[in-house]
Amino acid sequence: MMNQLFQLLGKRTQRIYVWFKPIIEPIFFFGNARTVRARKNIFALLILRGISLLTGFLIVPLTLHYLTPTKYGIWLTISSIVGWFTFFDIGLGNGFRNKFAEAKAKNDFELARIYVSTTYAILTLVMVVLFLVFVLINPLLNWSSLLNAPRDISAELSMVAGITFFFFCFRFIFGLIGTVLVADQQPASNSVIDVCGNILSLAIIWFLIHTTQSSLLSLSIGLGACTGLVPVGASIILFSSKYRHLRPSMRYVQFSHAKELMNLGVKFFILQISALIIFSSSNIIIIQLFSPAEVIPYNIAFKYFNIVSMVFYLVLLPFWSAYTEAFTRGDIPWIQRTLDVLRRLWFLSVAIVILMTFFANTFYRMWVGREIHIPIAISIAMGIYVLIIAWSSIYSNFINGTGIIRMELLYSIAAGIVNIPLAIIFSKYLHLGIPGVILAPSLCLFPGCFLWPLQVKKILSGKAAGIWGKK
Repeated sequence: MMNQLFQLLGKRTQRIYVWFKPIIEPIFFFGNARTVRARKNIFALLILRGISLLTGFLIVPLTLHYLTPTKYGIWLTISSIVGWFTFFDIGLGNGFRNKFAEAKAKNDFELARIYVSTTYAILTLVMVVLFLVFVLINPLLNWSSLLNAPRDISAELSMVAGITFFFFCFRFIFGLIGTVLVADQQPASNSVIDVCGNILSLAIIWFLIHTTQSSLLSLSIGLGACTGLVPVGASIILFSSKYRHLRPSMRYVQFSHAKELMNLGVKFFILQISALIIFSSSNIIIIQLFSPAEVIPYNIAFKYFNIVSMVFYLVLLPFWSAYTEAFTRGDIPWIQRTLDVLRRLWFLSVAIVILMTFFANTFYRMWVGREIHIPIAISIAMGIYVLIIAWSSIYSNFINGTGIIRMELLYSIAAGIVNIPLAIIFSKYLHLGIPGVILAPSLCLFPGCFLWPLQVKKILSGKAAGIWGKK
């Protein structure tokens, strides 16, 4: 493999490679096979998500240029609301992910194909029902009131919501190819799909700016088609080549396996609903308590600090299914070493967040200009928020990979119930404003920073009794 790679490199590149060979080879070619695979994926993910991050940053000022601040705030909120329907897979995505990884760990490829085919069939049925329900209720919804928007664009908002949901349906079903890639411990390949979608979205917005007047409807058609149809193309390509042996087929649809997918999936579904309330309700709270335009400072700060969350997520991403494989095979030492490395990475993240907070206002001015003002309190609150999530994720990622999620499930339900009232109290009655909306989920998630490390310790030592060890 190394010789083939070396022959493909030019002479100058070969000299550079020889110089860095003592560093590159131990990282990417030697060591535990599971760890090496994770390292390669993390490296590729960082590059690919870097491209996605760049295109994402470019999309914000371009979209602001194309739409008014009020319409942009409305667009962000509609996209967020439609995205909520992702959770109506009843947790099948994560349930499938664990079951698929277990089948692969046991080299049972026929069972893996059954899981693929059955999950596609169930998701398609769910999506058809959801789409029919949405078609029936959409004309009855007063989108102007829901989004605190001008009444004269109510009809346009209804069309925008319908179009956005229509294209979302394609992503809902065909996006499972991404879960297949992640479950197969190849999340970098999934990121290629995301990068293609982001680049195409950027091109579409640029085209709209130069060919049309400001229009939410045009934006929803362009971006909806992009995000909806890219996974369709990826599915056709991958199931015709690399995953031909796993291609979904009616012959392999076995609803008898739906129960085991659903048993775990429903638990993940409840976790997802709780996460939806905790992580995705902020836009709605801000738009109702303040105005659509106030969503923009929150989202700009979120996108900025989300750099840390994204990098941390990329590092964690290959390990969920790797944990499933390692735990299934009893490789506890590897799990402990991996957790130790991730803890060190978190402490590095703390230093990075402090620097980002210090330079936040300078970055905001360079990115979106002086017209949008983001108070330093929002940046501080957002920095604390992403660090709490990152620390908890080190441990919850392993817990999810094992499927021992009963305690996490109960905790998330309680946190989801408390989050919205707490956000309203902090932002409105304690007059903390938008920082109060950010403080609420931070406070809800904070106890998990202590609970999840303790549960992981119990699981790895074989002492997870009672609620600590229930699936």
